[in-house]
Amino acid sequence: MVEWTDFERNTIQKLFENMNYEEVGPAALSRCLVVYPWTQRYFGNFGNLYNAVAITTNPLIAKHGITILHGLDRAVKNMDNIKETYAELSVLHSEKLHVDPDNFRLLSDCLTIVLAARLGKAFTGDVQAAFQKFLGVVVSSLGKQYH
Repeated sequence: MVEWTDFERNTIQKLFENMNYEEVGPAALSRCLVVYPWTQRYFGNFGNLYNAVAITTNPLIAKHGITILHGLDRAVKNMDNIKETYAELSVLHSEKLHVDPDNFRLLSDCLTIVLAARLGKAFTGDVQAAFQKFLGVVVSSLGKQYH
């Protein structure tokens, strides 16, 4: 079980309470697909993903980016039991979708970059540490089925 300080809990909750899902989710997923083009293979049915403009303007990518952030809500609400919270989703991504578990880390890195750009100086080292600890637990939980 992961130990969370009061600062970490409060920071994660505030970040998500104040996050604009309709901007951050699509931006993070789009960045991941542009920077790491091999991740596009999981989105073959999303239409034109041939270049950065096509990716960032694709409504299906935007919708899925928002869905991902709402999926993270589950972890925010269950910070003491993230692994169990994502057990079913881990099975889905490993056994049905066959997603490379390293892609979760790549997406979490892109989400961190997008959030840092939006928050500017408010995204201090302490805030980043709490956010990346949270994302690390989520990534580990999603990859649990692969082990």
